[in-house]
Amino acid sequence: MRFIGASLKRPLSKRLMPLAYALAVVIVLIMALTWIVLQVQITLAGFLNSESLWSKAQKQAVIDLSNYAVKGDATSLASFKHNFGVLESDRFGRDAIASGHFDKAVIEDVFRRGSIMPAARPGMTFMLEHFSSAPHINEALNAWRSTDDKIAELNVVAGELERGYGAGTMSQTEIERQRERINTLNTFIEPRTQLFSVEVVNGAIWLGRVLFWGVLSAFLLAAVLWVRMARRILDSIRGSEERYRLVFDSAADAIVMVDEESGRILDANQAASAWTGRRWDELVGDRFVHLFTQQISRKEGRPTVNALLNADGSKRPVETQSSLVDWSGTSVRQAIIRDISERVAMEQERRVAAEALASIVEGVIIADADRRVVSTNMAHTGITGFTTRELLGKPFEDTRTLPDGSPLPLSIWKNIAAGHNWLGEVQSTRRDGSTYPEQLSISAIRDAENNVQYYVAVFTNIFSSKANQRRLEHLARHDPLTGMVNRSEFERHCSEAIAVAARERMAIAVLFIDLDAFKIVNDSYSHAIGDRLLVKVAERISQQLAEGDMAGRIGGDEFTVLLHRLSLREDARPIVNRLLASLSEPFVVDEYEIFLSASIGVAGFPLDGTDASSLIANADAAMYAAKTQERNAYRFYSPMMHANTRKRLQLASELRQALARDEFYLVYQPSVEMRTGRIVAVEALLRWQHPERGEILPGEFIPMAESLGMIRRIDEWVLQAACAQIQAWDLAGVPAIRVAVNISARWFGQPAFVEGIHRTLLARHVPAQRLLLEITESAMLRLGEDTERTMHMLHTLGIDVAIDDFGTGYSSMSYLKLPAVAFLKIDRSFVTGLPDNAGDVAIAEAMLAMSKALGLTTIAEGIETEAQHEFLLRAGCMEGQGYLYSYPVSPSKIERLLRPSATPGVTKLRLVPPKRT
Repeated sequence: MRFIGASLKRPLSKRLMPLAYALAVVIVLIMALTWIVLQVQITLAGFLNSESLWSKAQKQAVIDLSNYAVKGDATSLASFKHNFGVLESDRFGRDAIASGHFDKAVIEDVFRRGSIMPAARPGMTFMLEHFSSAPHINEALNAWRSTDDKIAELNVVAGELERGYGAGTMSQTEIERQRERINTLNTFIEPRTQLFSVEVVNGAIWLGRVLFWGVLSAFLLAAVLWVRMARRILDSIRGSEERYRLVFDSAADAIVMVDEESGRILDANQAASAWTGRRWDELVGDRFVHLFTQQISRKEGRPTVNALLNADGSKRPVETQSSLVDWSGTSVRQAIIRDISERVAMEQERRVAAEALASIVEGVIIADADRRVVSTNMAHTGITGFTTRELLGKPFEDTRTLPDGSPLPLSIWKNIAAGHNWLGEVQSTRRDGSTYPEQLSISAIRDAENNVQYYVAVFTNIFSSKANQRRLEHLARHDPLTGMVNRSEFERHCSEAIAVAARERMAIAVLFIDLDAFKIVNDSYSHAIGDRLLVKVAERISQQLAEGDMAGRIGGDEFTVLLHRLSLREDARPIVNRLLASLSEPFVVDEYEIFLSASIGVAGFPLDGTDASSLIANADAAMYAAKTQERNAYRFYSPMMHANTRKRLQLASELRQALARDEFYLVYQPSVEMRTGRIVAVEALLRWQHPERGEILPGEFIPMAESLGMIRRIDEWVLQAACAQIQAWDLAGVPAIRVAVNISARWFGQPAFVEGIHRTLLARHVPAQRLLLEITESAMLRLGEDTERTMHMLHTLGIDVAIDDFGTGYSSMSYLKLPAVAFLKIDRSFVTGLPDNAGDVAIAEAMLAMSKALGLTTIAEGIETEAQHEFLLRAGCMEGQGYLYSYPVSPSKIERLLRPSATPGVTKLRLVPPKRT
């Protein structure tokens, strides 16, 4: 700054030089204005001259045309054409100059034809081109233009006269008509010609006055300005250095003055001192390059980015721009350093935002206030196939409609403009023309005045989610295995059908279908086979239904059918018969041929119920009646059927409490040696002593226990009770015999089954060979691979297994070779017909022969006659069980049977056969 102040201390003469220059400028300005006035006067003279010539030409053209009309002489016509040419040339020059697009040579020719003074021609051109709207000039030109059409019409009249005289068809009447026409045109043209002349003269007078006052005003203004300039220069000389210092130090940017030759700092403002953390005297004299981390570019006018060093070692991002100035012969570089920290931070934020925008999986579109696309992200291209360049400038809604195909309504944009966001589903079009559903959210970016600047749309392809939603909705209403409607959906359709039937006074019927012995299929084959069988059953049921009827699956092997528009519920009978016939036909599943049957219950509206739940429950009751009385049959609902249903429900409730109340007990049925008649074993049979209904047999409550999931607990209770009884007999000195216990498949298949039996035997001190486990053939088949593992474990413990109800299953007999299997029980269904039924004889003999070959002990069940006993004895059966020998009896009765003649003190006992009835 000191350098600058010193440079300003120049001689007063040099500081007053601007005043001399200003005076010279004023003089030159006065002379220039005077010259302009002279040129304008010449131009006005030219206008007056041209006005006179144009008026004469117009008047002479009318006279010549009138003479030609009367006489038809060629001289008058030639004179008319000459004068008309002058008028037309003047008109052309006027319009060309006024348009601003003209050829100077052509205009010069027009002036020459109009005999315009050469000195006035440039001024006239300038006036017509730039001042045609000036007072009086504008009125004169308007008056001139108003005659163009009429003068052109004179030329038309001349052409008509020329053609008429040339053809010799001019009559006196035609001559008079044309003269009248000429006079009419002249009457229109003449006053406007006079107006043109008057306005040109008035314009010249007005312009002369304007020029006079303009020159005078310019002189006065120049004088005033010169005086003010003189005062201002004097004031600036006194305060220039202080003002410069104030401006220099108050600048928001750092300013550093550098000697171009040495590169050292000559001056710096307060911002430079503050940003570098150094005082002014520390900066002055230091090299300019020491302020920055990088080399400084010396290119003028081009800003460069660098980092300004602070005394504490911190760095400030700056932008430097320099220019060279010459101060008293010294080349000085003025460097302006601008802090760009905020800009760098904003650029960083924008870069992060751009990278984040590019990386998100949702598509993003940014549109301007006119809803035209300005930017998209990469996800948008991946979803739609459109690049940003392809959509740039196109309306945002061009590729989107509402789901029904209609355009996006204007209300969306009004709602957003009102300050809200919009979220909804639209249908979007990809680049290949395909469409997809889209979840679209639109919001607005606003300026400080709350006006919308940009629209930001974020969207997601929801095709998969909608498909999943539809799939979930379908699964919520349909059975996943068969595709039929589930219970809730069936009830909804049933309710709708009831409402329609009530309005139309019709009937509907609900069929409840339950497959007979389907559990055997699962036990004999596998659950996978059972599932595929259910699918085929569903297909057969659907095939028998008429249009409008509906089938559903509401349980494992339970189906329902809704029949519409019946006159009576009995009208369902033909469909029921078809269903029974169809379901009784064999099913082929994989390589198996499976035979089934079904029991069907029928309930109808309005006779059997007025709501869906009642109809389904009543049809269920009717189905249970059909299954109980006669399988592969159907029953219509009657109110009495609910009594049986209530009885079953009550039985289920009481069965849950039977174990807790100790209402179960065991009876034992002897198994005798066929050859000697000795009791060698007993079978523990479960009984339920109901406190009110008395004894309830297993056939009545065991199926219920299986359906309720209680059978395992009951099995465990039976095993505990049987082992406790064996222990009691041993303590009482009863001869040791084998005790058979029936085991259900559910418990047999448990992982802890064998371990539980082993713990019970140890707790009761019962040898393993005293216990025989009986399991049905179908239960073993149901367990599959688990059967072999369990059998090996039982064999390791020394526990034998008997196959119960042998001959009633459906699969191979490979399980007979398992190590724990030691007994085979022939089902009573094959014993009943012996010895008269040839089929039973053949089956029994085959079973006995197979057992003997496998080394198994055979036990025949259900022996009730001596003939059966004798046949089985001869056939080689080892043990027998049945009413011929003994009914199931209490433990005390078994004890008496085992030692009938026992007396106190006798220790050696003899087994004797029971009395036969």
